Amino acid sequence: MTERDLIVADDLVVSLDYTLQLDDGETIDTSEGDEPLEFIQGHGEIVPGLEQALYGMTVGEEKDLVVQPDEGYGELDPDAYQVIPRSAFPGEVELEPGLGLELTDEDGETMLAFVAEIRPDTVLLDFNHPLAGETLHFKVKVVGLRPATAEELDHDHVHFSPDGHGPNGLEVQ
Repeated sequence: MTERDLIVADDLVVSLDYTLQLDDGETIDTSEGDEPLEFIQGHGEIVPGLEQALYGMTVGEEKDLVVQPDEGYGELDPDAYQVIPRSAFPGEVELEPGLGLELTDEDGETMLAFVAEIRPDTVLLDFNHPLAGETLHFKVKVVGLRPATAEELDHDHVHFSPDGHGPNGLEVQ
């Protein structure tokens, strides 16, 4: 069976060229001029709405897709903000709105937050994903499909060899 015989299904490695835009046409991300995005289908490595829309596609097939917030990065949660004393931040950290911070709570769990506002004695942090509440417009093209290896399935991500070749021996370009 060749990759041309495959269709996007669970446990296949999908190589995807894509462009992501918002409602206003702003391009947020693209694989253009870069490597395609590679992930194991059905393992939740991409937003749910995009993953669902890819099922059944074949190599070379293109689609324009619209993913609503509830199937993308979620709705904007007005309770996902927290005020932190400025003194909690090391002096060498230059705080500015939009700055992404990796924070660790008392249980050792890591969270991503963004500086929403800097006040005289406090900092307002936003724990929403930056694209929460946004409708996502994808232009996608499936450029490769192959079965994931047992090791990739066990580790739940795509592997590449040190020589730049994927598990099937194909050169990664």
